[in-house]
Amino acid sequence: MGRQALPGTTAQDGSEPLLGSTRFVPGGPGPGARPCRPLVLGAWGRSPGGRMLTVQSARDPQCKADLGAQYVTRTPRYARQHRSFYDELLTQGVLKPLTSPIEGMVVKEGDCNFVAPQGMSSIVKHYLKESGVEVSYGHCVTEIYLKEDKWEVHKEVGGSEQFDIIILTMPVPQILQLQGDVQNYAQGSGPSVVVHTTTSFGMENLEKSIDDVQDVIVQQVSSILPGMPRPASTTCHRWTYSQVTQAIPNCPGQMTLHHNPLLICGGDSFTRSNFDGCLESALCIMEALKPHL
Repeated sequence: MGRQALPGTTAQDGSEPLLGSTRFVPGGPGPGARPCRPLVLGAWGRSPGGRMLTVQSARDPQCKADLGAQYVTRTPRYARQHRSFYDELLTQGVLKPLTSPIEGMVVKEGDCNFVAPQGMSSIVKHYLKESGVEVSYGHCVTEIYLKEDKWEVHKEVGGSEQFDIIILTMPVPQILQLQGDVQNYAQGSGPSVVVHTTTSFGMENLEKSIDDVQDVIVQQVSSILPGMPRPASTTCHRWTYSQVTQAIPNCPGQMTLHHNPLLICGGDSFTRSNFDGCLESALCIMEALKPHL
């Protein structure tokens, strides 16, 4: 059989997945054979932790600093749901209560804060040790293909391997950056993003081509969200008439242009550009319509 990937974590800077595999080796011929499952985890970074990264001084290994998460906050809800996890980490000395004040900390009633004496990455190391897995670092996944009911994973260095199951846990923008068949599935269930421009921008660019305006919008979004991947498709819609800047004066939500036969104009142009303005116009139209029913 192939390999079965285990849940992973992000790498040192949260940029790559931690790949896992379960290698199935037949224990012997016949139906009585039992699978042998040595577990191997591969990570892009040089040490575990992901966004719980802990670094140490080159001069003094005992001098450590957490560059990512600084402490763990347990809310009353998760104090009940995840009690066994917290009890284990506290009993093993991986966590201990936070007693020092932190400038700018938001304190909520019922919350408990904990720190990791050996650094936040020690939480990840604890679970890796408990699982008994062998961790191999320096694997950067670039492409994932579906071949013969298995996932074929291509790495930046080291060729490709096949897996039965893959679990990706890195940030969604980085999942969308992976090449291969995984794009079809990730993009199919991925988010859609709508970018609205201001009224003044729309008026200034009303006569420009859609393509030119779209380029300007996409560039602006990229500057605000530099980590967002290139969209699979983009549609730029020009609202020639969008918001009412000056409603028709002295009109109670509608304008009757002709009484017999009746001709009425309504909408937010006669009130204001919001949901309540639409409701107000609709009610006014109904009042004007009643005598003719």
